Amino acid sequence: MDNERTITLRAAAGIAGVMLIFGLGGGYEFAVHRGGGITSDTSMPQGIDFSPVWKAWHTIDEQFVPVSVASSTPVATSTAQTQQDRVWGMISGLADSLGDPYTFFLPPAENQQFSDNMSGQFEGVGMEIDVKNGILTVISPIKGTPADKAGLKAGDLVLKINGKSTQGMGVDEAVKQIRGPKGTQVVLTIQRQGWTGPKDISVTRDVINVPIVTTEKRNDGIFVITLTTFTANSADLFRNALREFVQSGDNKLILDLRGNPGGYLDAAVDMASWFLPSGAVVVTEDYAGHADNIVHRSSGYNVFNSNLKMVILVDKGSASASEILAGALQEHHVAKLVGTNTFGKGSVQELIEITPETSLKLTVARWLEPDGTHIPLTGITPDYIATTTDEDIKAGRDPQLAKAVEVLNTQ
Repeated sequence: MDNERTITLRAAAGIAGVMLIFGLGGGYEFAVHRGGGITSDTSMPQGIDFSPVWKAWHTIDEQFVPVSVASSTPVATSTAQTQQDRVWGMISGLADSLGDPYTFFLPPAENQQFSDNMSGQFEGVGMEIDVKNGILTVISPIKGTPADKAGLKAGDLVLKINGKSTQGMGVDEAVKQIRGPKGTQVVLTIQRQGWTGPKDISVTRDVINVPIVTTEKRNDGIFVITLTTFTANSADLFRNALREFVQSGDNKLILDLRGNPGGYLDAAVDMASWFLPSGAVVVTEDYAGHADNIVHRSSGYNVFNSNLKMVILVDKGSASASEILAGALQEHHVAKLVGTNTFGKGSVQELIEITPETSLKLTVARWLEPDGTHIPLTGITPDYIATTTDEDIKAGRDPQLAKAVEVLNTQ
């Protein structure tokens, strides 16, 4: 993975955010730390008075008395593990002090969970969550997963998990509360726009297997490619899907990125390269002067001519890599966007090893669209707005897809 950069596995910490199919990650834009990247100085910062920290440490050692079940284990200098946990807590507090919901510390257990989750198959509910405007929010339920079947939708606010308030709860803690063994249940208290009050939704956990790419050759001469996430092998799967499209003889293409919370940046750039000339800007990582900006450009496969008619479906669950791909093809006038505003995940996170067992997920840059503007926090606005209501879903209607077909047939 040395040459790969990934985004929004948090959702993905949004991406960003945390994808519950992965356990951690978001909507979240995410980059694996590489040896040649940012290095950290481990020496004591100059001009910083750490005496209050050590005074608090020793005061706890000398005077703390546990009075609750949660604090039943003494924190005095009885075990090395207790001391180490305090160090992890200090780093967590340092990360929290930045006020950035996408920056957080992964102590050993969470860091190992993240590593395990990257291997492929997990038990959970199948959705990505993130903190947006200070509230735990569903970025996207993955199609066909327990979260999707239970009726959860992008934009739902998660007020409680098993009766516990999520106010002030970070994404990593929320993931620990929501995930669990197959067959067990988690009750989410949800507030949705248009509801008069919150409702409890019970979701039965399961093993999550997400089809990355699916294709459909419609009878009306339109070919549909649905991409659910940007994984390490999604670029190859997408290439195969494009081969099917070419062999179908159709020239009208719908790329469905609804509910796609992101994944590997390299995959998004590679996919854009099938439609853009060599050197065309796909996205830029803006490091705000801390490092040189990184411009990601098309590899120039550019196999389609002006006969191609293309629409990309997006919604509030389209985040990070989805926004990068959709935004690039929109700005380069390759495709029209249909649906609702995307999630608006415009920052880059890097996973930095603190110790061999722990990591810091840190916001290190912002995404710039090809025209040099930041991806707005309100998301990318489609060329054509189309919404899907609860009534549409119950009736088996898809107004957004219908609008995409209409746009293609009038181009």
